[in-house]
Amino acid sequence: MLWQNDKTRILCTVTHNSDLMGYVALDSSIRDRSTGGLRMHPEISAEEIRILAHNMTLKFGFLGLPQGGAKAGVLGDPEAPRAERRQQLVAFARAIRPLLQKRFFFPHADMGTDNEDIRYMLHQVGLRVMPRELRCTQSGYYTAVSVYVSICQATRHIGRTLAGLKVALEGFGKVGIPLASLLAANGALIVAVSTSRGALYNPQGFKLDNLLKCVAETGSNFVHHFPDGDRIDRAALLELPVDILCPCANYHSIKAHNAPHIQASIICAGANVPLTPDAEHILLEKNVLCLPDFVTNCGGVLGGTMEFASVQKDKIVKFMELHLGARISAILETADKQGRTPHDIALSLAREKFAQIHYYAQHQKPSDKLFQFCLNLYRRGIVPGSLVAPYALPYFERSLA
Repeated sequence: MLWQNDKTRILCTVTHNSDLMGYVALDSSIRDRSTGGLRMHPEISAEEIRILAHNMTLKFGFLGLPQGGAKAGVLGDPEAPRAERRQQLVAFARAIRPLLQKRFFFPHADMGTDNEDIRYMLHQVGLRVMPRELRCTQSGYYTAVSVYVSICQATRHIGRTLAGLKVALEGFGKVGIPLASLLAANGALIVAVSTSRGALYNPQGFKLDNLLKCVAETGSNFVHHFPDGDRIDRAALLELPVDILCPCANYHSIKAHNAPHIQASIICAGANVPLTPDAEHILLEKNVLCLPDFVTNCGGVLGGTMEFASVQKDKIVKFMELHLGARISAILETADKQGRTPHDIALSLAREKFAQIHYYAQHQKPSDKLFQFCLNLYRRGIVPGSLVAPYALPYFERSLA
């Protein structure tokens, strides 16, 4: 492993016999620990993982959750057979075992992986996973909910409703599929979708039930089998005449070269950091409402943490609609009043809250230490969820406030 240390930030280049395997970036820590997704993709760069790790810090800060931000990426094909993918993950875990063993980095599912993959990987390198860890199976859905809540607040902010609005979804997978269902159920028209295999466009809107049936039968290749739409280039989806664009696929898919051609009025991302800074500047000059991605897609972290705390799914969704929705509305109103962008407002908020979290973690009171002790017992399965759930919702409400 090759380490690059910039004050508290660490970037680790992982190799085996001089072959590049991937990267780990530790952007921040709380009590010497950090966490974030471990993704698999054939094209991953050190800069991408570093930026995504910082994005996790912002996400934790925005949500008020005491976690350090990190990210990891393994070079590989996410659509390869599971055994092949897991072999690569285990080899990667062996290379970074010192980080994993001390929990300087604790991985979660991300693009191209799921929590079962992560559990298998950790077990194979002899590391213990607590009974209540890595149990969330709804991360993509919760991310979709936070994107949906963000879209509702954005449309309300500009005096529109979802009914009849045209939506393009870049990435029709773990996040894009449930997001399409939420939007369509409230009157929006899903007119374009894409996967790694291509994209489809129907300006009249897809019949979602038929589309989902084709996805179930053919996977990401549905773009070559579904008859009710025109096959287009994946990049062309971003530039279609739509009201709302939801990037739910790759990092930096919207750049300076294609941003001038985007026609959407609102951009709400399910993906992490889909816009380059130059692209965001261009879109702001075009009066496109861009909500910060560490806000719009925070539902995966928030929902997963609430599920860990034994909160029921329906209560998690209602919590997001009420409390996350109110927070996003406040960001939009403050941005207008101060003549700043929503990204600037949310960024200042996230940084300030994370600094507070970090300070209090370093200056723990006896009650804080007792809380950590009880949390560890719960994580080990000793404390029942029925005792934790009643206190969880007020805790998350205070964290987000």
